[in-house]
Amino acid sequence: MTRIDKVRIGHGVHDPARLDTRASLTRAQRIVVKIGSSSLTLPSGDLNRNAIWALASSVSRLVHEGREVVIVSSGAIAAALRPMGFNARPESITDSQALASVGQGMLIREWSQAFGMSNVLVGQVLLTEDDMVHPEKYRNVRASLNALLAAGAVPIVNENDTVATREIHFGDNDRLASLVAQVTGADLLVLLTDVDGLFTRPPKEPGAERIACVKDAAKLEGVEIGSRGSTVGTGGMVTKLSAAHNATITGTACVLTLPARFDAVLSGEDFGTFFPARITGRRRSRLMWLMYASRGEGTLVLDEGAVHAVVEQRRSLLPVGITRVEGTFAAGSPVDIADGSGRVRARGLTYFSSDAISRIMGLTSEEVAARESEIGVHTVVHRDDLVLLK
Repeated sequence: MTRIDKVRIGHGVHDPARLDTRASLTRAQRIVVKIGSSSLTLPSGDLNRNAIWALASSVSRLVHEGREVVIVSSGAIAAALRPMGFNARPESITDSQALASVGQGMLIREWSQAFGMSNVLVGQVLLTEDDMVHPEKYRNVRASLNALLAAGAVPIVNENDTVATREIHFGDNDRLASLVAQVTGADLLVLLTDVDGLFTRPPKEPGAERIACVKDAAKLEGVEIGSRGSTVGTGGMVTKLSAAHNATITGTACVLTLPARFDAVLSGEDFGTFFPARITGRRRSRLMWLMYASRGEGTLVLDEGAVHAVVEQRRSLLPVGITRVEGTFAAGSPVDIADGSGRVRARGLTYFSSDAISRIMGLTSEEVAARESEIGVHTVVHRDDLVLLK
């Protein structure tokens, strides 16, 4: 049986190993590695070929050992800055799209050449947020990544900034990496950046101490965390901590460290900041997707009684409790569920389109049955397809 034959056997959900100690990182079999623009780009604006080739060499050794690795690579826009005559990342979305179009080609060519030295294939995977919003697209992403991994290839993932607009303004590859870790069921997420982990204060300040392990958010009290990344990136420490949280709560351990520490971290050595996987019951992939990967295509505003039933009593959402429908969406879409003040309290998959909900909202099940004879189900969002949001 070839590796390609194996991939046809199953595209199902891979359950992460839930690694909770430094020593257990040596057992990580499916790994997502995110490397940021600051690590991949030289001050001149050119790609840092040494960084790419060094990481490719390390990952190739893991692949030849039988492990599976996905790389979430920043650097497309940054790589094209100098060749296209820009001194800094532009504010214009259209300029960013043009830079991404040029830079993505430069970036994947470099990764392909670097891995080619070790006879490892790479596959380019460009994603937009919509690919993580729609259930069918989400399943397709999972199947494609599983197929590449089963074939022994290394997926090189990046946001498709050439066509996306919302991602360029608000997205970051730290969040994307945590979503890729979740969709693949990775054992470990490694966030490679220009500092060796989280520190008690900005690392250049006197008295700054590295935080070796973060088990919960309470451990971060008193830590000074910056929000901006480098001049060529869009992330920062806040986005990395959010990515680590999202990964660990879905069973994936996380390490934040320098690219030069990658091999040592995989050997269980004490570098960077370690975020152990939460040892909880298995979380259903669909609900984790609803919570962390999706955004509502519309909003259902509820009255006070319906909010209490959905949030406090964990009941399904019925038409009678809906007071307003915002946006246009099809049946089966993820929708935000908000209270009267506009606060989003939950997210779920709706059985009905926005037009259908507008016709039946405020009606009891009996009234819906009398007025809409073609509707066989009277639940707008079933409790099994709903997650509560903080």
